[in-house]
Amino acid sequence: MSDDWKNGGFGLYIHWPFCAAKCPYCDFNSHVSATVDEQRWQAALLSEIDRVGRLTEGRLLNSVFFGGGTPSLMSPDLVAVLNARIRDTWVLANDVEITLEANPTSIEAGRFRAYSEAGVNRISMGMQALNDRDLKALGRMHSVEEGRKAFDIARNNFDRVSFDLIYARQDQTLSDWRRELNEALAMAVDHFSLYQLTIEDGTAFGTRHASGKLRGLPTDDTAADMYLVTQDICAAAGLPAYEVSNHARNGCESRHNLVYWRYGDYAGIGPGAHGRLTLAGQRIATDTEKSPDAWLTRVERHGSGEIDRSALPLDEQATEFLLFNLRLTEGLDPARYAALAGQPLKRDTLLDLERMELLTLMNDRVTATDSGRAVLNAVIRELMP
Repeated sequence: MSDDWKNGGFGLYIHWPFCAAKCPYCDFNSHVSATVDEQRWQAALLSEIDRVGRLTEGRLLNSVFFGGGTPSLMSPDLVAVLNARIRDTWVLANDVEITLEANPTSIEAGRFRAYSEAGVNRISMGMQALNDRDLKALGRMHSVEEGRKAFDIARNNFDRVSFDLIYARQDQTLSDWRRELNEALAMAVDHFSLYQLTIEDGTAFGTRHASGKLRGLPTDDTAADMYLVTQDICAAAGLPAYEVSNHARNGCESRHNLVYWRYGDYAGIGPGAHGRLTLAGQRIATDTEKSPDAWLTRVERHGSGEIDRSALPLDEQATEFLLFNLRLTEGLDPARYAALAGQPLKRDTLLDLERMELLTLMNDRVTATDSGRAVLNAVIRELMP
């Protein structure tokens, strides 16, 4: 099993934890800071690239993802320095994908050309909504007009631009979402990440919801209808779902996220970043300090931002494999699952789920149907040993 990760490839995730403001729905490791010492951060991130490079020497790197936080608050010069070190550290795939997440404010949009020159070849834009009322409710700092302008500028500088939207928002109806999705499709998008609004503990929305002050959320049935309508509208427009929340034109799928979903290896660098790496024949899980200050200090003093590294037992690998692979419309290879788990998927359970039209079993693949992906956690619980 030491080569199993090659089925998914190898990616690098770099976490930039800073934001201009904290969105009320966000439970990511993001922080608002008045000042950021980019020189210290550059030195620490370069040190971590070097450390991970020594662990994974000789590998082909398929993708790099600058996530956050708001990576488009990084200076293009910093991004260029990091990308140069990455090129010096690994052999890059001919079609290497280097993505940077961006917020569509007018200030950041003006930096897109510089990011392209710094080596970024894909932008993931957090649009989130296409009406100003909802953008304000979501705590976003841009208007619809700014977002559209930023998208046009990104389109002029990058061949590939992804577009995030959140649905099942407060007071949003099914017809509202249908209209907004068609409006977004008219903007010549080639990749969509379409997420249902979830209320997470520890967020401002979570606190309001717990006290009964977050009103107007759609019912579960309406949210489910929004999901199903999303599948139909995007497929008809030539952007079918290739994963539960992601839609793309053929060839425009996120290569970095496919590394995760195909259960490849990925290194996580930066505060709160985690990874899965196969080292000396054993797949391990890595975790890092979440606090930006603590992470930075740990790298400077100890030469590593990691706080934990643990071997993953085969049964945990098999469970993760199920969780990730069944999110994809391409489904999973049951032989690969059996090799990880040490036992095959339960045949009777597979047939029961097929009869319920939640799975299809065809051409040596197990694939969740649209209905199955809508209740994927329940399907996976049935399949787990």
